[in-house]
Amino acid sequence: MSQQVAKVDTLFLHEQGDQYRVVVTRGGDRVLHGVLELKSTSAGPRPGRLRVRDGSSEELRSPDQFVELARRAERIRISEQTTSAGREELREMLDGYQLEAKVVRTCRFCAGAGRYSPITSDSAIKADDEFICTDCAKEELDRELAYRGSITGAARDRLEDLLEEVQDLERIANLLKGDLDPDLTKFDEISATVDDVDLVPVDSLDLHPGIQGHLEGRFDELLPVQSLAVEHGVTDGQDQLVVSATATGKTLIGELAGLDRVLNGQGKMLFLVPLVALANQKHESFEERYGDMVDVTLRVGASRINDSGDRFDPGADVIVGTYEGIDHALRTGKDLGNIGTVVIDEVHTLGEDERGHRLDGLISRLKYYCERGTTEASRTGRTGEQADTDTQWIYLSATVGNPGQLAQKLEAQLIEFEERPVPIERHVTFADGQEKTNIENKLVRRAFDTKSSKGYRGQTIIFTNSRRRCHEISRKLEYDAAPYHAGLDHKRRKQVERQFADQDLAAVVTTAALAAGVDFPASQVIFDTLAMGIEWLTVQEFSQMLGRAGRPDYHDKGTVYMLVEPDCAYHNSMDMTEDEVAFKLLKGEMEHVITRYDESAAVEETLANVTVGGKAAKRLNDRMIGEVPTKHAIGKLLEYEFIDGLAPTDLGRAITRHFLSPDEAFLMLDGIRKGHGPDEIVADMELREEY
Repeated sequence: MSQQVAKVDTLFLHEQGDQYRVVVTRGGDRVLHGVLELKSTSAGPRPGRLRVRDGSSEELRSPDQFVELARRAERIRISEQTTSAGREELREMLDGYQLEAKVVRTCRFCAGAGRYSPITSDSAIKADDEFICTDCAKEELDRELAYRGSITGAARDRLEDLLEEVQDLERIANLLKGDLDPDLTKFDEISATVDDVDLVPVDSLDLHPGIQGHLEGRFDELLPVQSLAVEHGVTDGQDQLVVSATATGKTLIGELAGLDRVLNGQGKMLFLVPLVALANQKHESFEERYGDMVDVTLRVGASRINDSGDRFDPGADVIVGTYEGIDHALRTGKDLGNIGTVVIDEVHTLGEDERGHRLDGLISRLKYYCERGTTEASRTGRTGEQADTDTQWIYLSATVGNPGQLAQKLEAQLIEFEERPVPIERHVTFADGQEKTNIENKLVRRAFDTKSSKGYRGQTIIFTNSRRRCHEISRKLEYDAAPYHAGLDHKRRKQVERQFADQDLAAVVTTAALAAGVDFPASQVIFDTLAMGIEWLTVQEFSQMLGRAGRPDYHDKGTVYMLVEPDCAYHNSMDMTEDEVAFKLLKGEMEHVITRYDESAAVEETLANVTVGGKAAKRLNDRMIGEVPTKHAIGKLLEYEFIDGLAPTDLGRAITRHFLSPDEAFLMLDGIRKGHGPDEIVADMELREEY
């Protein structure tokens, strides 16, 4: 370095042992990093030796160069971490050259590494008993994350944002240990919204006396979404797509319209749901509520086992069934009688990869069946009940990203109601599998020990991904809790429902698969996992499940906690980790409900349509929601010898009866030809699904 030193911005001094670290900056960049030793003279302390760092080596410089640097600096700063004795020594040395210095608050980590990093009240992060800069705090957080395991960019960004917001490294690190600081775990709040809807008095409905009297005994007025549906003609036979949040009363819309038509001799009602557990639950509810007025039966025929149909009475007034159970009846030519109303719950299932095309096909086949009944009645001159088969279609969903488009495709009137009667707080905390139960225990206790302004204790629904886990969690909770899933018998489930309603249980632990049918007045929902079986939750499913938190007649607000295990996946088929999924769900927009067809789905549904409709198969394909390449699918069916002309072969009929895809059918046929037994064939099919 020459004696002529260019102007510099800052000369920074930081005590390190009995020496002082020197940092010189210009334009925000460090231009010199060294170590200064002072010596005692008769005139006071003076520069004794200056060692300048250059990478890993050091170069000895003249002490006079330090003096020249100090004179050329616009400002001289001394770190706050320098001791009072050290500050005094430096000031005395600088006074000898008529130079002044100020003590500044700096990051010790930076100063020790040879960086000048002043910190202000806005940028200081508390770390133990001192304050450090934001960059160093993030590096410390990274070390903690590395110790805890991998974490994704979205989760890291969330933690870093919180770090800058609360300016306390320990509080953020504690989040990774399952700390429940609500100021930090809170992600956002979904505000309460109330639409201005004129409520319809129940005594003004003018329904059949049976259902009219039943409703008047339960309610004075309909709820807002029910009132909107009635105002727009649901009791006059209008087809409707009803989209409204969980627990806003959608189900009753289908019930009052369908039962009115049943009692007035306008055909029976079908109420369809995606899962056997939900069908069982709905069947029990219908029997209990309407069994004195109508005959109720259940149709949940399985696809790959023999279905005796012992519980199914096709002559009943109300048929509650799964999509697959009713589709199986159509595919096997069973007579469902004269259908006046079809209610399809969870219609957003149309957008699911696995089940979407089957629901799409079922709707088309069921419409064909109903229209064929009308045509046959007209042709044969039947009158009265049998002739009046203008079927009404009511589709229900809590979550649809494209409700207008879907309503148009379903040829139904859209009834959309977006009210959320209470606000919902959404929280995220990080925990490994062992910590989750401890956190759940704390949250359940905290909720149950708190009463709302309406006098109700807080109660919790915990969603998890397996029946085994339901029992495991409920056993470990300190307050009274119970598992609740499809594997429990009717008596036990009813007992749990009654105990929860009486506030004798602090929590129920249920499978995500049963989320749509759980109807507990809970104030809090906890996601033990973000998976449904071996699949991650969709935004629709997540939205519906969190909507279970908070009821206006019980609670002031709803609370949702997501317990997220960084770098966790529950099956090797999952291509994301739980922390990635968490922020996708929290920030994601509702997916559009669109039914997509690959070749396998197109062949499967076209075969079912040929089996049910014969020469009308193309018409059935054309009316489906998704776009089916009919010509290509027919070509494949002929090539596979699943059809002969436009009639199913015996092989094709067997395949469609058991809901097999072409690949599954060929795998079974190959096993049979090789002489494999049933167990071996099933094992081969399970292995295929794994990969």
